[in-house]
Amino acid sequence: MAVHVVNEARRCIQCKKPLCSEGCPVHTEIPKMIGMFLEGKSFEAGEMLFDNNPLSIVCSLVCDHEKQCEGHCIQGKKGMPVHCSSIENYISDAYLDRAKFEMAEKNHIKVAIIGSGPAGLTISVVLSKRGYDVTIFETRDKIGGVLRYGIPEFRLPKTILDRYQKKLTELGVRIRPNTTIGGALTVDSLFRDGYQAVFIGTGVWRPKTLGVKGESLGNVHFAIDYLVDPDSYTLGERVAIIGAGNSAIDVARTAVRKGARYVTLYARSNSTAASVRELDYAMADGVEIMHGMQIQEITDDGPVFRKAEYDENGNMSAISGPELYPADTTIIAVSQGPKDKIVNTTKGIATTDKGLVWTDQLGHTTHEGVFASGDVVKGAKTVVEAVKYSKTVADAIDQYLQEKNKKAE
Repeated sequence: MAVHVVNEARRCIQCKKPLCSEGCPVHTEIPKMIGMFLEGKSFEAGEMLFDNNPLSIVCSLVCDHEKQCEGHCIQGKKGMPVHCSSIENYISDAYLDRAKFEMAEKNHIKVAIIGSGPAGLTISVVLSKRGYDVTIFETRDKIGGVLRYGIPEFRLPKTILDRYQKKLTELGVRIRPNTTIGGALTVDSLFRDGYQAVFIGTGVWRPKTLGVKGESLGNVHFAIDYLVDPDSYTLGERVAIIGAGNSAIDVARTAVRKGARYVTLYARSNSTAASVRELDYAMADGVEIMHGMQIQEITDDGPVFRKAEYDENGNMSAISGPELYPADTTIIAVSQGPKDKIVNTTKGIATTDKGLVWTDQLGHTTHEGVFASGDVVKGAKTVVEAVKYSKTVADAIDQYLQEKNKKAE
């Protein structure tokens, strides 16, 4: 691993205009990172990466690098791009254990973070480093949100999130697991108890349905539910997955690892939404992919589709009659939407027509002192997009609290 990473680092030609950094949503200074690494300044490079992106180690594993940093690498124009994700992972992984975070001098201003997914973790790190008393409220027993309960272990080891929790503790962040806001406690409870700002980063955990007959059958499951705890499910040998995004791929590759012998993805269109790399891995794992499949219903014996045919220009030219595609289990993977416990128990938080929390560009909701970002605002997006937006929202929360407390003096 080390030799590979060093050799990859040496391939970087240190472009004056680094397209790799432009392709990164959080504009990681990749040539600078590589230069520092080759100069023996790995710790300093890790510190730079963490300051820019608190989830650097996570993004180095789960980002769609082919569309972002590596996809823009000039070396890839004529050959193989520099695998900067591997270099970033090597540096960030070592830094996370070596770094000693000292608790910042507290300003005694309390901030509540609802949800510990990518958005909540990012804002917790940023604000705690600025002296705020941060408490995370997590509805499950461990932190991580979609990182822990929506991404398989073989893509993102859960031990990374356990290490993050230790770093949060070093920063003085308090964590309340198994605590749902919108149940016994509400947003109003948080303000009553002295929190001056509340951040909502609860993600999207409500599965979207197909609206066809058979979705409530005992051999039918939703992708987001399955990925939370795959060991709870008995799928059988033949698994049908309706959908072709990254979640569908994650389900397919997990099902293979849990013993399913025949796993098929059924895509509605003539293309797939999943990243090229994940698609390649799925096919290498033996997953079959069928395109142009229009779901009609789901039965005890498997899904029923009508098959669409496409001409050479990619336009639908014909649709065949309904046909049963036998499967022991059918899993629906057609995205997710937000749950509504918080907005239903809090007056003044506006939502969009899709049920997402409405915010302005800085993350302000329509409720005084309440902010939001991540998937609960944008819908199901990538980790790095959540980090990018959440850094902006963290600055907005900081500014709001400074102005509020200045007026109170």
